[in-house]
Amino acid sequence: MRHAGDIPLQSELVRKAIHLLSLSIPVGYIFVPQHTALAILVPLMLAFVLVDILMHIVPPVRRLFLQLFGFLLRPHELATDRLLLNGASYVLISACLCILIFPKVIAVTAFAILILSDIASALVGKRWGHTPFLDKSAEGSLAFLLVGCLVVVLLGIWLQAPWSYFIAGILGAIVGTLTEAASIRFRMDDNLSIPLAIGTTMWLLGWIAEHWWQTPFMHLLSESALR
Repeated sequence: MRHAGDIPLQSELVRKAIHLLSLSIPVGYIFVPQHTALAILVPLMLAFVLVDILMHIVPPVRRLFLQLFGFLLRPHELATDRLLLNGASYVLISACLCILIFPKVIAVTAFAILILSDIASALVGKRWGHTPFLDKSAEGSLAFLLVGCLVVVLLGIWLQAPWSYFIAGILGAIVGTLTEAASIRFRMDDNLSIPLAIGTTMWLLGWIAEHWWQTPFMHLLSESALR
């Protein structure tokens, strides 16, 4: 199922291979405190955003950038009539926001779902997607949801998390699936909207789990829990 923002499958494969490298962000964050993660990611994010802006306003930078990475960019990322950041910049902005806002276990879960489920959704949707669902395909959205639920289950088992984590994570994956499927009408890059939607859902359910269900999980992966 093709959309106006599609790129060739080979370019999509390369793009998603690079996207997979972003999995190092949630994995690395498991083992370092918040301030260390932000000290690494914030300068990296600022550098990516600066290059992105220069690519739009400085012709020599744009020519060099397009020579190196042009085949990976979607049509809206190439537009010159307005400033739109590329996916890599949004991934880093999203990572910084998630780490800054959410408890560590939620940030790690939300970002891991973004990376792995987004790859599954894009590849399945491009190869086998035929049934429209919101702005994407039902096949791609199903792949997103299944991989998201798998991420929650595997992380939950590894963390020996209470049942409330699994409920919050799976509901977060459902919200993330709907957010990804409706990303065009939301007019927000899904690298930003997906983890924020998942994180907010899990955070609300985490508060309920702590105060109503008496099965808290937001302390998991905290510095005190790792000691």
